[in-house]
Amino acid sequence: MKSKNAGLKTLAAELESLIPQLDAEGLEYLIQQARIHLYNMQVDEHNRSVIEEANKANAAKPVSKTAADKTAARTAGSSTGFTIRGTESGSSFYFHYKNNDVMFSRGEMLRLSKIVNGPGTDLEIRERLYNWFDRERRDIFALANMKDKFDERLKELVKVLKKSLVQSKK
Repeated sequence: MKSKNAGLKTLAAELESLIPQLDAEGLEYLIQQARIHLYNMQVDEHNRSVIEEANKANAAKPVSKTAADKTAARTAGSSTGFTIRGTESGSSFYFHYKNNDVMFSRGEMLRLSKIVNGPGTDLEIRERLYNWFDRERRDIFALANMKDKFDERLKELVKVLKKSLVQSKK
């Protein structure tokens, strides 16, 4: 724990020493990036707590056939491992990949819908989606380890999103 605090103090001191050399635009950029990082940290923590609660709830009660049928109806997936599950209320969605989940809000899913169903070539759509994830939800990169707009996992995620969003409209 001591080395972690020492590391934080070293980084903070380095950042503080750089501040006088930055212009207003540079400082605004750093503040924006810090806010995004803080938001992503909060989302990661929330996702962990939601998954823990869901695992505890699932372990505590048996799943009825009707609940399983409802979950299956709200799930879209692919042969490569991506699935998207909506909650009963429809207020949030879980992207699942290789035994890990990331939660997205309904508003975020609407934004993703506009991106994947927007005009443009497949590559342009993947680029817009990648850029949105890079700005708003970098935690998806940790989930699926996508490197760039050419990544096959991103291509598969676009397909799953389109399939999922079509199913949710039925």
